[in-house]
Amino acid sequence: MDRRSFLKTSALGGAVAASAHLAAPAYAQGDRVLTMVSSWSRGSAGVGDAQERVVEVVGALSGGSLTIDLRAAGELVGAFEVFDAVVSGQADMYHAADYYFLNQHPAYAFFTAVPFGMTAQEMANWYYHMGGMQLHDELGQIFGLKAFIAGNTGLQSGGWFREEVTSVEDFQGMRFRMPGLGGQVLGRLGASVQNIPGGEVYQALASGAIDGTEWLGPWGDAAQGFQEITPIYYAAGFHEPGAALSLAINRDIYDELSPTHQRILEVAAAESHQYSLAQFLSNNGASLQQLIEGGVQVRSFPDDVWQAFGQASQEVLDENMADPLFARIRESAMASMAASSAWIEASEGVYRRQRDRFLG
Repeated sequence: MDRRSFLKTSALGGAVAASAHLAAPAYAQGDRVLTMVSSWSRGSAGVGDAQERVVEVVGALSGGSLTIDLRAAGELVGAFEVFDAVVSGQADMYHAADYYFLNQHPAYAFFTAVPFGMTAQEMANWYYHMGGMQLHDELGQIFGLKAFIAGNTGLQSGGWFREEVTSVEDFQGMRFRMPGLGGQVLGRLGASVQNIPGGEVYQALASGAIDGTEWLGPWGDAAQGFQEITPIYYAAGFHEPGAALSLAINRDIYDELSPTHQRILEVAAAESHQYSLAQFLSNNGASLQQLIEGGVQVRSFPDDVWQAFGQASQEVLDENMADPLFARIRESAMASMAASSAWIEASEGVYRRQRDRFLG
């Protein structure tokens, strides 16, 4: 099935069409317009919808008194240049995945995802109720940013491979696209890791410039068309168990806004986070089934490969512990994750197993 056919037969068609035809906000005299640069192409399944959702909600809640001029990846700056654009004042805000900016500070990984880290629900618990938002703000202050999480993909897939992974040795020399600390883990296992913007991944895989890639999950991956290139798909990955997206505003700009407009940005980011997560999770199941029916072979990594992922992940995280802020954020995130997961396993975990047994 080609990408055009998939879009017509999946929930993606309606979602992208809706986001592409949002009513243009009214620009009254004296209203504030903020320029938002993004790491996502227009129409990108899920991540593109999340950025559009922020724009829509801000305009609606403010009655048009605060509007966002969205510049998608490449329209004003490149996908990975949005951080510098906002810090320098070239743009007012960005929408991106903060782990793209590990060269600025490695602790940014925690506000997207870290290997063997938090699920989407555990991330929300930490962020909103156990200190994560305050730590995100503290990190942003270093660079003159005010940031909020503003989207979540849920657990991401292990990715698309030209050849089946049967052992850790298969990663030796493999050219694989994976950003963040997960990419550093694969590098430790011998892979040649590439960090390629989402809009360029399909061509890189099709041309043979890379041997494999992760992206989002079945819905977003199918929309990219990776199944046209290789049928080998690993449904569960180690690297992004609940990947958050971020909205970050130049702090000088943010401080100039009224308290009402500041609150609108915070609420729009939180609403986009929940909306985005539900959008991904509601579409992934049907998309996975369509992929399977189209000939995709769903695989799971062998246990020894998972073991290698875990060991290398611990090493990569430990390497950054000399940085006091990284250490403090890691300790906070892991303590929150442990507290959340204990209850989730004792309650929802038991319930789901019994439900599955009952339903057969």
